Amino acid sequence: MPAAAPALPPPAAPAFSPLYQQIKSLLLKSLAAGEWQPGRVIPSEVELAARFGVSQGTVRKAIDELAAENVLVRRQGKGTFVATHAEQSTQYRFLRLMPDDGGPGTLQRRLLECRRMRAPAEVARLLALKPGEAAVQVRRLLLVPEPEGLRPVVFDDLWLPGTPFKGLTAERLQTWRGPMYRLFEAEFAVHMVRAEEKIRAVAAGGEEAELLAVAPGTPLLSVERLSFTYDDRPVELRRGLYHTASHHYRNELN
Repeated sequence: MPAAAPALPPPAAPAFSPLYQQIKSLLLKSLAAGEWQPGRVIPSEVELAARFGVSQGTVRKAIDELAAENVLVRRQGKGTFVATHAEQSTQYRFLRLMPDDGGPGTLQRRLLECRRMRAPAEVARLLALKPGEAAVQVRRLLLVPEPEGLRPVVFDDLWLPGTPFKGLTAERLQTWRGPMYRLFEAEFAVHMVRAEEKIRAVAAGGEEAELLAVAPGTPLLSVERLSFTYDDRPVELRRGLYHTASHHYRNELN
């Protein structure tokens, strides 16, 4: 008598998503599609509840979560707005380098290079690009003003996907006066909403030591950041080397 066939495992139960999470996803899709632009007010909770056929409380819970994630901003008596890097409170949300003396931490930029090229394999993988797809590389220094002049404290090597950043040039970067993420938002419709970082201690190599005006082998903080826009789409890979002799990397844990 033939052996009985092995029993098949029971089918996996469908994943359950709370209703407010479904509304949150729909709001994010509208943001990704450009229906509501950064800095602009979104429809009221009553209007959104009617649009999606849910209660106002469900919409409020979805908006509360997006506000906690700095995607939306509530303004008392005015409504709910799409967060923008033009706002003072969010301009430097992704820049964590602070001076040890507690000063304002004003940094100046010096562009080293901006070029369009085929993305290296590792960059393409992290930015979810196809092999050989175009990317934009931006290399720059961030410098702190001191009585004797400007002292470099950060060397940034940025990679951006070529298609959404078509038209980004060295001239445009040099003439822009606000935060870089505000430029990406205003002229390329790319809004950074979250980032993942890897931080480790490294020793300065020859080129990095020269750029940061330190001796080879000087301890540096390496910060690799992958930034995402709506729908968790990666849109920036940034590898920064920080000289922390008079600065520190500050983070808030909530």
